[in-house]
Formats: sequence, C-alpha cells, structure tokens
Amino acid sequence: MQSKYVIVGGGAGGLELACKLGRKLGPGKVTLVDSRLYHIWKPSLHEVAAGTLDIHAEGLSYQMLAHDNGFTYVYGALEALDAQARTITVSPIETPAGETVLPARTIGYASLVLAVGSTSNYFGVPGAAEHTISLNGTEDAERFRLTLLKLLAKAATEKAGQGVDIVIIGGGATGVELAAELREASGVYAAYGFGDLKPLRDVRITIIEGAPRILAPLPERVSAAAAGLLAERGVRVLTDTRVTLIDADQVTVQKGDVYPSDIVVWAAGIKAPDLLKNLGLPTVKGGQLDVTGELVVKGFPDIYALGDCALCIGADGKPVPPRAQAAHQQADYLLDALLRRERGQPPLGKPYAYRDYGSLVSFGQQTSVGSLMGSLQGRNWFVEGFFARMMYASLHLMHHQAIMGTLRTGVLALARFLIKRSTPMVKLH
Repeated sequence: MQSKYVIVGGGAGGLELACKLGRKLGPGKVTLVDSRLYHIWKPSLHEVAAGTLDIHAEGLSYQMLAHDNGFTYVYGALEALDAQARTITVSPIETPAGETVLPARTIGYASLVLAVGSTSNYFGVPGAAEHTISLNGTEDAERFRLTLLKLLAKAATEKAGQGVDIVIIGGGATGVELAAELREASGVYAAYGFGDLKPLRDVRITIIEGAPRILAPLPERVSAAAAGLLAERGVRVLTDTRVTLIDADQVTVQKGDVYPSDIVVWAAGIKAPDLLKNLGLPTVKGGQLDVTGELVVKGFPDIYALGDCALCIGADGKPVPPRAQAAHQQADYLLDALLRRERGQPPLGKPYAYRDYGSLVSFGQQTSVGSLMGSLQGRNWFVEGFFARMMYASLHLMHHQAIMGTLRTGVLALARFLIKRSTPMVKLH
C-alpha cells in the first residue's frame, strides 16, 4: 500500500490533521493508522471511568470518520519504520484465540506524521505497573468502571463501613477531575439500587500528590479553589507526599504511612511510548522524539511529530506542555505546512509557536474551575462555576467540530442532551 501522507495515531492532534487534510486531498493521498477502532477525546476518559459517559455512545468509529472526511483508515499498531525506504509496518490484528483477522501490512509514504501520544511514567515505583490503572485509553477507563461496579455491589451487601477505598496518585488535572467525577457518580450509583450504600461513608477517595499543592502548573488561586471543592465533596488530599510502594491492597508513602486501597489510579506522570526508541529516530531523555521548531524530526526531513510524543521547544525556551490544546495547534500548523508542500509553495518560514489559552478543570457535571489567558501583558482571569463548566464543555464540542463539521456536531450535542434526560446518569452495567 502506498499513501502520500501517512499519520500514525488517531488522538486529538493526529485525527484532526487527518480529517482536515483528507477533506482537502482525499483518501488516495491521506492515510490514518491507529490501533483502536474508535476515537474518544482523551480528556473525557475520567468520565468514562466514573460511568457518567458511555464509550459505546461517545466513541466515534475511525472507519466512519475516514469515509466522511476523505481519508483512508488502517487498523493496527505501528510496529516498525524503515526511514530509508520510506515505509512503516503495521502489526497484525488477532482475536483473543489467536486467529489472524488482518495480517501485518507495509505502507509506503512520502511524508510521515507521528502522533502516537503518551503512556504512563511510573518513575520506578515498585508495584505501580502491576497494581494500578492508568487512564491512557478507553480500555483502561472501562476496566476501572467495571472494577468499581463490582466493588460497589459488594460494599452494598456487606456490613456498614466496609466500603471502597479509591487512591488516586497524582494531583494533576486527570487525578482531580477523576476524584470529583467519582464523588458525583457515587451518589448516583447509590440512588440506583445499591442497597444501603452511603457515598461519603462508603466510597472513600484519596488523592496523593508529591508537590506542595494540587494542580501545581496552574495559578495558586485555581489550585486553592480546586482544593476547596474537593474538601466539600469529602475527598482527602495529601500533598508533599511521595509514594514508595504499591501493593495489591495498600499504598505506602515516604513518611511510612500506609493507606488501604481497593483501586489505585496512576495519574502522576506520562512519558513517550517505548516503541519510539526502536524506530531509529532521535529521541531525548524522556523518550520523546527530538523535533525542530517546524515539528520535523531532526535529521529526517520527511518525518514530522506532534503532541505528547514530540519534544518541541517553544519561543520561550521551554518545552511545549503535553496538552490537548497544544496538539490541536500543532495539527493546524502541520496542515498548513503539508498543504503548502502539496502545492509546491515555499515553506512557512516560521516555527510553530505555542499559545496558552488557559486551563479548565472539571468538577462533575455542574461546575468547573480554571484560568483563561488574556492577550494583554500575559494576564489571566480566574473562572469558576456554571460559566466555567460551559466553557469546558465547549472544548469538547470544538474538537468534534474539527473532525465532524458544525452541523453534525450541533445535532450530536442535541442528541446527547436528550439522551441524558431519558437514561440514568451513570452506566449501570
């Protein structure tokens, strides 16, 4: 198989680039490779884990998106790269019984874009890989949800106070949003037939953060507001606390304290996938691909990288943060660069420049908190409550608008609003 532009990774940045480039050039020139069959916006995985978002209703089929946006979709994971021959190898697809559904395939390219995202960084903590769940993909979020359902059902039939202990390691956006969503969802679960389950008493949630405060990269006012909202919801927050050991039923910290745990979520850090080190491309200490300001992999003019898997240094000399808004901006930058290349026009002549529009953190279905960046002297504005929640929801819709168009996104938003009025707030099976 041959395709002029091959994009590996259907996350926020890779999928937006494939959709926009496909609409311009068509399936004969644009191919997207991904190891999953459907796409879900990664910042919403905490809602899938809590059960407040159904992946079977939310997930968008890559095959459908390919048909509607004019690109070719190839199902499978990146297995190998031959930069000299300009080909990639896509892994075979097999059933759990070992039956081959799709064989390994080779795809030739003129330009390759790597957008394979990130995975969990356990920092060498013993037991972390074996005894924690990380929200890297839909399968992780669904595994957490099913485990939680089982534990809640068990707790509802046991003596009072037995309950469920959930420990979240990492007080960044993922950890904080998951804790808030779980607290809200636990009340809904209790209302739908889980016996005498009392959420505040029986669903005990603890966040362990090594930094002096949660949401450390955000302004202190946002961090303080988030801590207050978590306290109101009965979530215990431990800061300046480093985890040293994770067992099947407890978490041990540096101070020697031990915290019981039925489920442990790892949200303390990310790193580039280990696969990148085996592709023969330059990587930095953290495993990310070393790219120029134009998002070109150094030494390989026909290979680009964007999102979490690429180390791009901004105009301020600092690495571009691993955020969805950065991947979105980089996708637009590469779209322009590749279209200019397709038309035989000269390069852009200026590097990618990250622009921080601020950060919003969800606290369930009713409220959010965050800061918005202004254009005047780098000022930022603190936002919270219903207004912040609406802005947070709009980010998801903006992503859908980029890959589905305005009309279909509007219809989808209306459909979800109506569905939420006719179904339980959580997925109960």
